[in-house]
Amino acid sequence: MTAKEAVEKIVGALEMVDGVRPALPVAWDTPAVELGPGVVEIRLIATRLPIPPLLDRAAQAVRPVLAGTEWANARLRLVVTDLDGAAFARATSQ
Repeated sequence: MTAKEAVEKIVGALEMVDGVRPALPVAWDTPAVELGPGVVEIRLIATRLPIPPLLDRAAQAVRPVLAGTEWANARLRLVVTDLDGAAFARATSQ
């Protein structure tokens, strides 16, 4: 699997996780997913709270995508770069 294919599959897996979405790139050279030799970093926007369970679900969605690739043993770094305002509305209504 190429890096581009892996990124596409990671983004696709994250689309299935309710409560997070990949962060939009600030510039074309800083995508939401970076594949490094020892670390896969994914920048996310949280759309609900609390954040720790969302990150657990995101990791569970991404790990199978990396299985069998050169990034299978890489550390997964999930970074919440922003919190959607809707998350606060949901949190206060619960």
